[in-house]
Amino acid sequence: MSAQPHAAQMDAIYRTQRHFYDLTRKYYLLGRDALIERLAPPPSGHVLEAGCGTGRNLIVAARRWPDAHYYGVDISAAMLETARANVARAGLAGRIVFAEGDATAFDAMTLFGRADFDRVFQSYTLSMIPDWRGALREGAAKVAPGGRLDIVDFGQQEGLPRWFRAALFAWLGKFDVSPRADLFAVVDRQGLKAQHGALYRGYAWSASLTRAES
Repeated sequence: MSAQPHAAQMDAIYRTQRHFYDLTRKYYLLGRDALIERLAPPPSGHVLEAGCGTGRNLIVAARRWPDAHYYGVDISAAMLETARANVARAGLAGRIVFAEGDATAFDAMTLFGRADFDRVFQSYTLSMIPDWRGALREGAAKVAPGGRLDIVDFGQQEGLPRWFRAALFAWLGKFDVSPRADLFAVVDRQGLKAQHGALYRGYAWSASLTRAES
């Protein structure tokens, strides 16, 4: 799926859902806050979320790590409208910058005035992006020397009952969400130092890719 149809699809899905998205997702997007707690950007560092949605994660990160600068890119104009309103309401408009762009291919220098970031993160986005491998590669490419890409997303439910996996995957499919069974294999092929593991008996998977200092 090309960027333009995917953007239209995301806008269609979230045009209404964006108004109550955060209230519902907090119950099953597990591991997001643990990822933010691990970010630990350097003082005056730069943090990018690819697939930032409503801006919820960037608001939490900006409050937890107040010395850093934050950026969010998303393909959905509808979501970004909500994100900007949420950030303004939180009093953080001066510290979080948003731009519309495709997570699989975007020019960070044009959008944000910088080519790379000390921390990049992707939270429950890869399972929604048709070209998720491209999005992962793009996220890894935006990591500055000494920086890190952090990922959390749905796992394969390997430690949970089969009925739960079947029910969850069927429900996620209604929203065009597809947990990526080969996520860890693709993470390992990015040429960065990779670590990954399962959370909550495989309900979620997490990964990190660290670029060596130059």
